[in-house]
Amino acid sequence: MICQRCSTTLPSGARFCSGCGSEVSSQTTGYGLGSTGIRIDEDGRGSGRGYTYEILHGSAFSLAVLKLQAEQSIQAEAGAMVSMSGNVELQSQMKGGLMGALKRAVGGESAFISTFTARQTAGEVTLAPATPGDIAAIEMSNQHFFVQSSSWLAGDMSLQTDTRWGGARTFFGGEGLFVLQVQGSGLLLVSSFGAIHRRRLAPGERYIVDTGHLVAWEGHMPYELRKASAAGWFRSLVSGEGIVAEFAGPGELLIQTRNLAAFAGILKPFFPTQSTSGGSGLGSLFGE
Repeated sequence: MICQRCSTTLPSGARFCSGCGSEVSSQTTGYGLGSTGIRIDEDGRGSGRGYTYEILHGSAFSLAVLKLQAEQSIQAEAGAMVSMSGNVELQSQMKGGLMGALKRAVGGESAFISTFTARQTAGEVTLAPATPGDIAAIEMSNQHFFVQSSSWLAGDMSLQTDTRWGGARTFFGGEGLFVLQVQGSGLLLVSSFGAIHRRRLAPGERYIVDTGHLVAWEGHMPYELRKASAAGWFRSLVSGEGIVAEFAGPGELLIQTRNLAAFAGILKPFFPTQSTSGGSGLGSLFGE
């Protein structure tokens, strides 16, 4: 059980919060706009406006299965579809018009959003992220989240999604210039590279996360992008960390256990370049 006012974990049946002292029984269980708490469906099953969903195959190779009622739709990141029923219609459009598409493209995302609609009868759509990892089904209730651009997978048609400036320092940190702002009520599917780790912050608590490990966080939480080391930029860069985000509670954030940019850096020496000759790189494994 979680205190809705300060996010302190409480024993079952507690009447008062040990963190803030408020009476637990008097707290509302709703998640109004700006309130603390990311509601992830623990069993990976649920329903929304004209559809049901299920997350299959664990946290390494997750697959989202959405069953749509007749004439119902779901929106997803372009290229996320794995399979769909024969009666499901796929349409791609520039989300937010031309300017919205340009912001998404600059932010490293696809300029287009895919919309899946079951025509005449019920249908099924399965979705998966491009990298191995987890899928979290977040049940939004008049809430506001920020999502790392590469982590947004799909969402209810009623959700308002916009691309926001993430700060100039994110460019130098190699994490892209923009993040997604998601508002409203309905299903939000986010994905991660690796597993998803949840972290709740108490009021006034400060917490630092490498920007390459961020998945999503509550929109009301203040955060600051800064260098990782207080000793200066040089020590931050040689430490391998660079830019970090410092959050202030109360609130909750989702962190991915692996960093795609760091993983790509490890693989880079194994890929051949134009200057590579003969026996080095992956090409040599295949006699190329």
